[in-house]
Amino acid sequence: MTDFDPLPRREPILNIPGSVLALTLVFVAIHLVRSEVLTVDQDIAVIVWAAFIPLRYAADAATIGLPHSIGVDLWTFLTYAFLHGSWMHLIVNAIWMLAFGSAVARRFGAARFLLFSAVCAVAGAALHLAFNFGSEAPVVGASAAISGQMAAAARFVFEPGGPLGGRFNPRGGGYTAPAAPLSRVVRNSRAMTFLVIWFVLNIVFGTGLLPMPGAEGAAIAWEAHIGGFLAGLLVFSLFDPVGRRAPSDPV
Repeated sequence: MTDFDPLPRREPILNIPGSVLALTLVFVAIHLVRSEVLTVDQDIAVIVWAAFIPLRYAADAATIGLPHSIGVDLWTFLTYAFLHGSWMHLIVNAIWMLAFGSAVARRFGAARFLLFSAVCAVAGAALHLAFNFGSEAPVVGASAAISGQMAAAARFVFEPGGPLGGRFNPRGGGYTAPAAPLSRVVRNSRAMTFLVIWFVLNIVFGTGLLPMPGAEGAAIAWEAHIGGFLAGLLVFSLFDPVGRRAPSDPV
């Protein structure tokens, strides 16, 4: 005999995983302080100490006044992701993270999701450095981490029972549908269409063939986007709890 609850459960109006919402609020808070509280000189100091600047790793970095130590050399591989160039830049990233990061957060749980996003951010900075060694242009934004989240989502959302794979039941564990190995992802027409469109858009906007809405006059660090995306595809299995145990944190 089982208990019966005559009142149907209501879905929350704002059904956003807590880890995604918290990360978005951190981005907003940081940008709000930078734009409304700090002076111009103070904001420049934040960029100098927290943005990813490839010139920092060149031999002449110290001669032009950039902080250059083991600490700053390491932490800027991650801290750049918490800074954004404008409110539009932040809003666009937040929308993409709500769309794709939410699915990954529901599958991974909060701790894995945040660590996975950090790994993708670091990988994005590393690939950008490889192609732009010595560049003085600061790189900011969570796009590499979000690109990794998009890649992770591609591993399971198109699978049968997944959010975009048909027969999806949000109350029936759809976010824990078995993930596709990379060999099957490349044979999935929907997944490959998504991947191809993503790469084309990054190259078109990143190389300046078309202007990115809200980013007029700013260069797009497309190498960082691709680095984060490739990392998301490749390290997904290391973070995916499905098949081993369910996420400890359902947010």
